[in-house]
Amino acid sequence: MNEQFSLRTVRKKIMLISKTAGIALMVSYLISIRLPLEEEVSFLLWVIFVVLLIIIIDYLLGRFISTPICKICEMAHRAARLDFSTPCTITSKDEFGELAENLNKMSANLQETLEKLERANIRLEKDVQQERKLLGERKELTDRLSHEMKTPIGVIRAYAEGMQDETDEEKRQKYSEVIISETERMSVLIETLLDLSALESGAVSLTPERFDFVEFVETIAGRLLIDMPENDFELQYKLPEDKVFVYTDKQRMEQVLGNLIINAKKNVSPMGILRLSLVEHDNMLHFSVYNQGASISPEKLPKIWEKFYRDKNAKYSGSGLGLAIVAQILSMQHLEYGAENLSDGVRFFFSVPIIK
Repeated sequence: MNEQFSLRTVRKKIMLISKTAGIALMVSYLISIRLPLEEEVSFLLWVIFVVLLIIIIDYLLGRFISTPICKICEMAHRAARLDFSTPCTITSKDEFGELAENLNKMSANLQETLEKLERANIRLEKDVQQERKLLGERKELTDRLSHEMKTPIGVIRAYAEGMQDETDEEKRQKYSEVIISETERMSVLIETLLDLSALESGAVSLTPERFDFVEFVETIAGRLLIDMPENDFELQYKLPEDKVFVYTDKQRMEQVLGNLIINAKKNVSPMGILRLSLVEHDNMLHFSVYNQGASISPEKLPKIWEKFYRDKNAKYSGSGLGLAIVAQILSMQHLEYGAENLSDGVRFFFSVPIIK
């Protein structure tokens, strides 16, 4: 019974308004012709009542019909522009309210779908960029490797051909030693390059551990500097007397220290100073290695961390990968590092947080 006479549908609202208006119009007319007034006055009063009735009907139709339709149309226009930021505010318990609720749900679902699609597009774009980057790195790796292999392969071929026609056993032995040396050089270059590529691509991860960095530096420096009798430089060092612990990848940091120390050793001038320093400051442990010798030109200083970069004026010829590996390992751990020219040499440095 309540459902029969409820106003939960637009049709029933319109019927109620129209029937009420018709009844009011008939009753008002009957009343106006029976009023004890002149006919013109009664008719004028009835006309005024009709005008007021029309205004009321127009207001009710606007509230129940026109306004909801306008709001739904506005939302449809916004949805056509893919703007789902403003929901439809119709709260009536009729078809318009139900339509507005469904439109709001549809807008929310579309907004969520579009956001997912946008995130998927971003991931796809990153994947494409990553794929392009990997292809570029592979091409660069191939080109670099081909270029680097030309010299040792050429040397090996030349000495191998020389061995075929050489009858002197001593020369043949020397040729064999050169071939073995170049082969080992190629092997080290390939292993180093593959290791660097694995670090850059994220194929390998770091395994940090807690250890005493002072003893660590002493061990590596002793193996590379102190235990080598052919050293023709003056070694100076400044290390803390107590243990200082850090939390980092020990094996990779051994590569970092080894490459930096070997680089300094190769560039120190004859009878010059090679200085190791390890200083605690502001809960950080600052390592540096200084070699007395030729400085690096300012325009070349940022390039020394790049793969295969070599200074043509350097007194030795390396693979050009040692400092690139240092930069990659330190960058992966978000550790600050750098190099600078001093008055009579070059200093390489990095910092690592101290842990208790």
